[in-house]
Amino acid sequence: MDEQHIAETRAQTPEQTKTLTDRFEQDRSHLRSVAYRMLGSLAEAEDALQDAWLRASRADIGGVENLGGWLTTVVARVCLNMLRSRRTRGEDPLDEATPDVETGPGQAEDRPDPEQEAVMADSVGHALLVVLDTLGPAERLAFVLHDMFAVPFDQIAPMIEKTPATARQLASRARRRVKSGTAAPDPDLSRRRQVAEAFLAATRGGNFEALVTLLHPDVVLRADKAVGPTPEPIFLGGAVTVAKAAMAAMGRARFTGVALVDGTPGLTMAPYGRLRVALRFTYTDDTITEIDVIAEPARLRELEIAVGAA
Repeated sequence: MDEQHIAETRAQTPEQTKTLTDRFEQDRSHLRSVAYRMLGSLAEAEDALQDAWLRASRADIGGVENLGGWLTTVVARVCLNMLRSRRTRGEDPLDEATPDVETGPGQAEDRPDPEQEAVMADSVGHALLVVLDTLGPAERLAFVLHDMFAVPFDQIAPMIEKTPATARQLASRARRRVKSGTAAPDPDLSRRRQVAEAFLAATRGGNFEALVTLLHPDVVLRADKAVGPTPEPIFLGGAVTVAKAAMAAMGRARFTGVALVDGTPGLTMAPYGRLRVALRFTYTDDTITEIDVIAEPARLRELEIAVGAA
């Protein structure tokens, strides 16, 4: 998996091209999984596969012994560049159009729609994607490749221009972030997680009555000015009023999942793998007494988000 093979542009023989094409198609599902966990967006993962195919199809693969591992490296490097570019230029609009690129095995026939994105996020875990989004590019690559796909650190290290020991440290630091808050759980954590899951299920399903039963009669909801639709903070009180407000946000629920928010089960909305809104709950027994809806970027960055127990 020498990097020089990625950079070389010597024309491939027809046999090499066929071998590469067949292997790319064979490994497409695996490569997409790598890209999705690196980027948190199915659309961006497809873009990464397209770019990786273009690079691979122009490379000299004559000396590549492990073609599957080499393709994983190519995809990982493309994703790393995308993550670094994302941080450099700031967040792009989530509905930004994707430019046309050369067709080939790396190109998906259809762009993923929001429903596909939501299904993929459910399969991986919303909370995990949110935590991964808080990691630096090198941390994310080291953790994803090693912990999720068992890539050795001596193969990861050249991708991030670090030593294997440093790559191991980065993965360990990322692992601590992912597992933060799970070592000594509150005795009521499991019950509170069930309440948060029931709140999300009722919101997704439009079950107003079920939602009201999860809220304390005197529940209060506070939303900062970034939540909208008004530019001012929002304050609501009473189970019925708060439940109606939650029903109005049903469209957001498909990109929402349960996570530990500052050590307590809450909800995080992360369309395309980017944290946009967090709901921090306060509980009394088995009901929710306070809801803080947080969308201001500075406040989101201050939150401690963790995966929590399954």
